[in-house]
Amino acid sequence: MWKYIWLSHFIMMLYLVNEIAPMVEFTNVKCTSWDKKFDDFEYCHLKSVNRSFKYLSLKVNLFKVPITKVKVNFALLKRYSGYKPFLYNITVDACKLLKHPKANPIFGFFHGLFKEHSNMNHSCPYDHDLVVEKLPTSFMNQKITGALNFPHGDYLFHSDWLAYGINRATVDFFYTLS
Repeated sequence: MWKYIWLSHFIMMLYLVNEIAPMVEFTNVKCTSWDKKFDDFEYCHLKSVNRSFKYLSLKVNLFKVPITKVKVNFALLKRYSGYKPFLYNITVDACKLLKHPKANPIFGFFHGLFKEHSNMNHSCPYDHDLVVEKLPTSFMNQKITGALNFPHGDYLFHSDWLAYGINRATVDFFYTLS
């Protein structure tokens, strides 16, 4: 009798362990403007409302508008002994891809991580400040863990924003997948 009870508990535990989903936790964000005459970050921070709700917000003020030529280099890095390249390192013409988003599904996936919480949802020209407002951990959990099966660990989403062929800003977004 006890054998069957123990076996049923063991099977139930295996089922529950299988149902546990990976979790994304924001750890840090760093925003750097490389040309303060062209742009500058008004704010760039993580805000922790409580133990389970954390969000990202940033605003970059653009001083030389309209901007008609934008390229973005983004790379996904995983921490081993320092951050090492992991899976993607791509440079794209953001103006073209925002006009034809299906042309590059990888860019579409990464843009989809923040587009619903941003005003960067149209093609060039950009004649306004750029904002990502209150991007919550729960949204990232849904997007990252639902679409891709990454190994657990510490990650860095690194992006360089180039206007007219010059690197104008860098945004480094650190998170843990556990």
